[in-house]
Amino acid sequence: MAKRPGLDRAIVAQAAGELADQIGFNNITLSGVADHLGVKTPSLYNHIEGLDGLRRELSLVGLNALNHRLQRAALGRSRDDALISMLQAYRTFAKERPGVYVATLHAPDPGDFQIKSASQVIIDTLLTVLEPYQLNDDEAVYVIRGFRAIGHRFASLEMAGAFGIDLEMDESYQRLIKAFLRGLDSLKQN
Repeated sequence: MAKRPGLDRAIVAQAAGELADQIGFNNITLSGVADHLGVKTPSLYNHIEGLDGLRRELSLVGLNALNHRLQRAALGRSRDDALISMLQAYRTFAKERPGVYVATLHAPDPGDFQIKSASQVIIDTLLTVLEPYQLNDDEAVYVIRGFRAIGHRFASLEMAGAFGIDLEMDESYQRLIKAFLRGLDSLKQN
């Protein structure tokens, strides 16, 4: 079967990401992506391996985009300033790219080395920023999990409209980050 000129895996993944951001990751269908691209659904099979393959591509796109945002946020900063900037970037990414962001949340299939590698790059980015804190390996993993939990949970609750009290959202997030950083400082004292 001939491939449509100008259509490739990256274009299909980009279109799927745009659509996922509009309608939600879990609502993505091959026919919806094909419509978005103005092609027939069977054309997509030349570039991806069904719906699971499309979701895998979205995960890869999301992981790479998230890491890019985190690295840019940390650039020229160190320690607390870097972590604050990265947590802001995490929240912003989740809100600006909600469908693509959801694609990043699942642990990779143990046999999918490309997704595992993209996930590891994010971990490595965080480990680099955490080096000045001189944490042992286990502490670093706990801190990375805390970082992800703060960024993810706050953004998820915010997008779901779960914060009903009329207080400034950015101030709430800044206070949460400051509490996290105080906890990180306490690790050094133990």
